[in-house]
Amino acid sequence: MNEQKNVQRFDAAVLMNLPEVGSELRQWWIDNPSELQKALIVIGKIPCPELKIWKTIKLGAGFKNADDFRKAIKDCGMRISDWANDIIGKPEFTVNAGETEVDLVKVTVAELGFKDGARRDQIYERAKEFGLELCPSEVGPQLRLQYKDQPLNEWILIGMEPIRGSDGDLDVFNVEHYVSGIWLVSDCGSPGDVWGDVIQCVFVRPRKCQ
Repeated sequence: MNEQKNVQRFDAAVLMNLPEVGSELRQWWIDNPSELQKALIVIGKIPCPELKIWKTIKLGAGFKNADDFRKAIKDCGMRISDWANDIIGKPEFTVNAGETEVDLVKVTVAELGFKDGARRDQIYERAKEFGLELCPSEVGPQLRLQYKDQPLNEWILIGMEPIRGSDGDLDVFNVEHYVSGIWLVSDCGSPGDVWGDVIQCVFVRPRKCQ
C-alpha cells in the first residue's frame, strides 16, 4: 500500500513540475507513445536543456544551387573555405524547392548531457531523443547569409547529415566569425569524430512539437 501511495505521489510530482506543453505537442505525444517513452527515459537520466527557438531562417529563398550561394557569400563580403566550397557542390547538398522557414535551436554538447564531449553520432542521437531534427544541408549557407551580426570568435556546427568531400571524409558545415572574416567552413562529421563539450550545434525544432 505504501509503495502504491509513493507511485501516486511521484506521478503527481511529475505532472506538477512538467514545463508548459502546448496542445499540439500533447496530441503528438498521445499519438506517438513510443516517442514519449523515449523522451521520459532520457529525462530520467539527464536534465532536458531549454530548447527555445534561437533563430528562424528561410530556406529556398532566392538561391537555386551551389553557385548561387557561392556568389551571394562573396557579394556579402563573407568568405567560404575550400572544403565548404567542395561539399556545397556535391549532389547531397540540396536546396528547398519552395520558400519555407525552419526554427533552429542552438545547444552545446554539454547541454545535451555530454560533459566531456561525445562522438558525433551520440550527439545526433541525443538531439533526436529530445525531439530535435537534423538540419537540411541548405541551413549551413542560409544561416551564414542570414546571420550577418554573428559575434566575433563564435563558431557553430550545423547538425546535418554529413556530406562526403572530395578527400573521402565526411563533413558538416560550420558558420564562424574570426578576425580573418565571416566564414562558411566545414568540420569533421564522421560518426566517430569527437565534438568537445563547449561546441555549439544547431538543430531544427519541428513546428509540430510547438
